[in-house]
Amino acid sequence: MLKMETVKLANKIGVMVDSLRLPLYEGLKVCKDMGADGVQIYAIEGAMAPENMDQNSRKQLKSYLESMGLEISALCGDLGGHGFQDANQNQVKIEKSKRILDLAAELGTNIVTTHIGIIPEEQNSHIYEAMQTACEELAVYASSMNAYFAIETGPEPSSRLKSFLDTLSTNGVSVNFDPANMVMVTGDDPAVGVKLLKDYIVHTHVKDGKRLKPADPRDVYGFLGYGGGTDHEKIAEMVASGEYFRELPLGKGNVDFQAYFNALNEINYQGYLTIEREVDQDPFRDITEAVGFIKSFR
Repeated sequence: MLKMETVKLANKIGVMVDSLRLPLYEGLKVCKDMGADGVQIYAIEGAMAPENMDQNSRKQLKSYLESMGLEISALCGDLGGHGFQDANQNQVKIEKSKRILDLAAELGTNIVTTHIGIIPEEQNSHIYEAMQTACEELAVYASSMNAYFAIETGPEPSSRLKSFLDTLSTNGVSVNFDPANMVMVTGDDPAVGVKLLKDYIVHTHVKDGKRLKPADPRDVYGFLGYGGGTDHEKIAEMVASGEYFRELPLGKGNVDFQAYFNALNEINYQGYLTIEREVDQDPFRDITEAVGFIKSFR
């Protein structure tokens, strides 16, 4: 893919360290050696879960990152299930999300990315109301810290996501823009989506993929009362099967990165471009090449 002369990126490059499938500290060193400026880290369960990280663990991680010259571009706080569609589960998820944001602040980032579930088309529904109520509370909490919960694009068209965000009282709930999710699932044009969501984008993913045939987003991401909830293993299985869509190395799929990067430049986006590689046998190779791919636009 040839780059357009108008694309000139100055953004920092991040890597989703969990994509490397290595122990955290080993993965951080690999990211640095690859030429990354920062990393995104899952902080949901295990050693990185807020409830499992005491003050010494937090200080140790922050000190190691500083010694490596790495920043955290964002923490990932996707709690799975049906996102915030189920009002009966939301208070527990809201409290955990807040603790993840507190951890993020301690580690030097003000962004936590998440999935909230598919936003229904029908605004006059109990699911829409549950999602809106939860996101309003999270938005207010994040804004009080000058921080953001960033919803990842893909489960619904960008126009519907914008309409939902416009109903909230603050931009404390904003957007983590993932172009490949849009290409693979909804068929949205990422460049158009960037311009539509320009007031909300605080973090981005750089990922590629191809849509092979239409898939019901509810089959991919789950929907309350319809199949299972958001499950990264299920998504990985769907990608690996290659029946509906396929995640691919950068430049090998249908994301038009010329247009995507141009659109980010047009809206004056200055945040991270974070590489995510969810499915492959050799993530080290793909992510190394992805760093070089982005740098070729500088």
